Amino acid sequence: MPLTNLPAFAPDLIADLEGLGTERVDTPVIQPAEPFLDMAGEDLRRRIFMTESETGKSLCLRPEFTIPVCLRHIETATGTPRRYSYLGEVFRQRRDGANEFYQAGIEDLGEPDIARADARIVRDALHVIGNRLPGMALSVTLGDQAIFEAVVAACGLPAGWQKRLIHAFGNPAQLQKLIADLSDPAPSGVFGPEVERLARLGILDDEAKLIAHIDATMEATGYSTNASRSPAAIARRLREKRELASTRLDSRTLALLKEFLALELSLAEAPQALAAFADKARLSLGAALERFDARVAALREAGVDPATIIYRAAFGRPLDYYTGLVFEITPAGETSVLVGGGRFDRLLTLLGAKERIPAVGFSLWLDRIASAGGAAA
Repeated sequence: MPLTNLPAFAPDLIADLEGLGTERVDTPVIQPAEPFLDMAGEDLRRRIFMTESETGKSLCLRPEFTIPVCLRHIETATGTPRRYSYLGEVFRQRRDGANEFYQAGIEDLGEPDIARADARIVRDALHVIGNRLPGMALSVTLGDQAIFEAVVAACGLPAGWQKRLIHAFGNPAQLQKLIADLSDPAPSGVFGPEVERLARLGILDDEAKLIAHIDATMEATGYSTNASRSPAAIARRLREKRELASTRLDSRTLALLKEFLALELSLAEAPQALAAFADKARLSLGAALERFDARVAALREAGVDPATIIYRAAFGRPLDYYTGLVFEITPAGETSVLVGGGRFDRLLTLLGAKERIPAVGFSLWLDRIASAGGAAA
């Protein structure tokens, strides 16, 4: 299917983005695939279009702009704070719509005032989409990865379970399945008779004995080892899997986790509701709650009324690199996402930056905006 032309509003959109103090940049359509495979999340990984170079290097058609813009920033050794804007084609499989489409957006890198930068990016997103769809009622939904992580940690879950739940944030079906697994752990015997025999003998609970047993078994069977499948690595993974399978939260903690995920209310009311939840649950949400409150205050200072935004505790976006704020803008009463964004403070370091660079941004789906504008006309 041929790529449709840019919407008529594209020149005005570019002017809006540049008027928000950004530098417009472009990135190659052909990108190294590894950063997306490692950092973007399963939802994106399974949708990208892959190829190989003549030397066997994995490449892909650009599926989004955040990672390429961050890589460009690192490669050019540009200082921060820095605000970039972009408009160009992206290529990925979608459930609805063409697999080739245009996106535009802003990446705000290096602003040390996190609350101010978060508020500014939400305000800018509302400004840009409002100019494209004047008079249209919009719905803004906001979540917070950091609050969710703080609640999971405060519930006392094993590290492996915390990692699983955090990874599932933004995927409601997967998150609900994991919570169901926590309420009904795997029955005894799921790992086979040999593992259960080791457990009965106490070997599974003694790391040194377990490593020695695996080492002897591998030597006797002629199994070759490498760094990732050493006896120590196998023992560690086996014990972790068994702990995950046997972990069961008490009914009170499960009820608290479900109560938190059910929170959905005006952002103006959210700080008080979260504080009340933490007090009732006797959970310390610490710095995450302080940052949440500071963001709400910064939104007011930026001219955005928190009462017009919905906070949903279970809301996330299906990209692994988000670390705090996440948000989406849709036409009121509809599910088609016109704008999506959030904070990704770990991403630049993972991509090779020598120092931590706080970052936040948003993307606009131009074809959806054009369709929404046409429907409203």
